Amino acid sequence: MGTIYLDHAATTPPLKKVSEAIKPYLSYEYGNPSSIYQMGRKARAAVEQARKDVAKLIGANPGEIVFTSGGTESDNLALIGTALSLREKGRHVITTAIEHHAVLESCRFLKRLGFEISLVGVDSSGIVDPDDIRKEIRKDTVIVSVMHANNEVGTIQPVAEIAKICRESEVCFHTDAVQTVGNINVDVRELGVDLLSISAHKFYGPKGIGALFIREGCSVERLIHGGEQERGLRAGTENVPGIVGLGVAAEAAAGELEERAEKIAALRDALVEGILSSITGSHLTGHETMRLPNNAHFCFEGVEGEAVCLHLDACGVCASTGSACSSEALEPSHVLLAMGFGRELAQGSVRFTLGRRNTEEEINYLIEILPPIIERLRAMSPGISYGSRACANGVCSKEIDR
Repeated sequence: MGTIYLDHAATTPPLKKVSEAIKPYLSYEYGNPSSIYQMGRKARAAVEQARKDVAKLIGANPGEIVFTSGGTESDNLALIGTALSLREKGRHVITTAIEHHAVLESCRFLKRLGFEISLVGVDSSGIVDPDDIRKEIRKDTVIVSVMHANNEVGTIQPVAEIAKICRESEVCFHTDAVQTVGNINVDVRELGVDLLSISAHKFYGPKGIGALFIREGCSVERLIHGGEQERGLRAGTENVPGIVGLGVAAEAAAGELEERAEKIAALRDALVEGILSSITGSHLTGHETMRLPNNAHFCFEGVEGEAVCLHLDACGVCASTGSACSSEALEPSHVLLAMGFGRELAQGSVRFTLGRRNTEEEINYLIEILPPIIERLRAMSPGISYGSRACANGVCSKEIDR
């Protein structure tokens, strides 16, 4: 059957049309887009076309798109750039306990600069209560950052409602939409966000390129100093091949979003039903319905997620633990801990994220091989009982509506 790739939240295989579009800009179309001669003008035209395609995908104006090296830089520019720009107004930043490390580490950096950071919690399904955000907003709050959908458990947040609260309080609002743009419908006007992070390699584009939507009128201070590229917000010669690839991926995504999401969600639901019905002590995490169509994240009692993934790899299946363990401390996922999962159960997490090329045959194969893998691993830990759908922390398995 070949390799079965089920880790699309980590990265996606570039579309053939993306790879083909990039090739000329890696060879004979090598002009610098800041040059005034013809070769440079052609490169500039390619960059601006990509800007239009990305803007169209998210309902923005082309002038509101700033190209970056990816989601991490976009998050850094949004959080740090905005906070520094507005530091005369205040030094208070609000985010959540389940954000990507690119946001959390940016906040830690701001804390070292004298900013105060408020972390808002989530419920057992990973949802942020908008009222909790409202309660944390103060006169000196300069930015709120809440991710659109969680990269581990796939829960989609009530971003539009939170954005409305921020707008009423005249506070800048950022969302990390790395997992959603190009995979589900994202419209910056409907969401009401001020800043939004994008990464190309999460929707079949190249690695090393992303973008930040900055609503017209928002104040952001540059982090990379030098030339005046990207409206003076990101100095340095543009990554033309990457930008072209991002534009092509954006154009392709715009034409197939609903159809692709529907197909993938059906496969995801079959996978969830198969695992929960065949593996005792398995727990689906995240919200039952407000979740990404391709995400199926589980915690398995009595096993280590890393061991499960290694056994799956030996069977030709690529998946991830989602536990973000460090090599030294073996700390479980901060997302699962914030959702109320016990540390032992959180260590048994495995994330399957599907993509456009996955098939029903592949899902059936996974459902066939996974139960014996779990059984073998549990046999190495005798004396542990399974079968209780409830966990010590009260988090239970959930079914997804089909």
